[in-house]
Amino acid sequence: MSSYFDTLETRSQDAREAEQLEALNAQLARNGIAPLPALSALATLPVLRKSDLSARQKAKPPFGGLPVSNVAHIFQSPGPIYEPGGVSHDWWRMGRFLHACGIGKGDIVQNCFGYHLTPAGMIFENGARAVGAAVLPAGTGQTELQAQAAHDVGTTAYAGTPDYLKLILEKADEMGLPLQITRAAVGGGALFPSLRAWYRDRGIACLQCYATADLGNIAYESEAMEGMILDEGVIVEIVTPGTGDPVAPGAVGEVVVTTLNPDYPLIRFATGDLSAVMPGISPCGRTNTRIKGWMGRADQTTKIKGMFVRPEQVAALVARHGEVSRARVIALREGEMDVMKVQIETDATDPARYAGTVAEVLKLKGQIEIVAKGSLPNDGKVIDDQRVYD
Repeated sequence: MSSYFDTLETRSQDAREAEQLEALNAQLARNGIAPLPALSALATLPVLRKSDLSARQKAKPPFGGLPVSNVAHIFQSPGPIYEPGGVSHDWWRMGRFLHACGIGKGDIVQNCFGYHLTPAGMIFENGARAVGAAVLPAGTGQTELQAQAAHDVGTTAYAGTPDYLKLILEKADEMGLPLQITRAAVGGGALFPSLRAWYRDRGIACLQCYATADLGNIAYESEAMEGMILDEGVIVEIVTPGTGDPVAPGAVGEVVVTTLNPDYPLIRFATGDLSAVMPGISPCGRTNTRIKGWMGRADQTTKIKGMFVRPEQVAALVARHGEVSRARVIALREGEMDVMKVQIETDATDPARYAGTVAEVLKLKGQIEIVAKGSLPNDGKVIDDQRVYD
């Protein structure tokens, strides 16, 4: 098997940006948007959030009036939000990840992602086809049957959530059934180092991807296991939560994705997930940008004193004062009462300077603490709920 899925993975960054800009402008044209001079100009366009997409789909079902084509399946995710699916070669770009896992022709993939309503099962099946592997469409549950089937058909690779494979292996042990699984492609949950080590001790190489029902594959691990490499068919931005403004390189922010799939052109789609860009390129030789993987949720909306405080309000607070670089709202409890503290990064020295803006924008009065610029943690949090309920 070749080390790489295709030549796109090792192209120069200049070539990647030029080719992605051409594909991006074709996507924008499908949406009736004027072309952009550079990828960085994406930041001038509005962010599309799941709530916006859901509202558009309710007004104009099923896909909100987007120029969708070549639809073979329609899926439903919580919200509800409806996603199209295609059957053309590697429609969700999952083949690239499966190839990085070492899965290919001659393998039998036990696909334990769901096939009902949601698209995960079809996403991984489509990727398996792209690398020439056969698929056992196992779906979820019925662990005893899963173990028996894996033994009987000679499953060599697993696709599913990180923890479910362990249940299958333990059930097979209990039933006295030797299995031939040596590779695992996982997603949809946290892959803890201890679990990866448990699989490794069983002779199973386990890698993870970062994908969503709307966008397909966004990023994936390679054998180097140093961060996640961005897929070649998406443009990823990291923005300050509650805004569409790109963060400084290396800072944690919300993942915003533009897909280059011409059948379903999503422009600046906000995933609601936090991550950060890593410097350099992967030791495996793939040259695309790497991110740190999933680092939490960007939607940190919190109710304080009966009022919702949202990330976009914190962003508005920062925007009101040019000397403020960042701000963080902290929810605390003192006795039986909610308390709101607002930490503000600024060279100014008088907290009272910001009291009026805090009350106006956040709709609450709070304790204001001036902190030095660059002192707030690089964790993507703009609202930190530290309340403990006994």
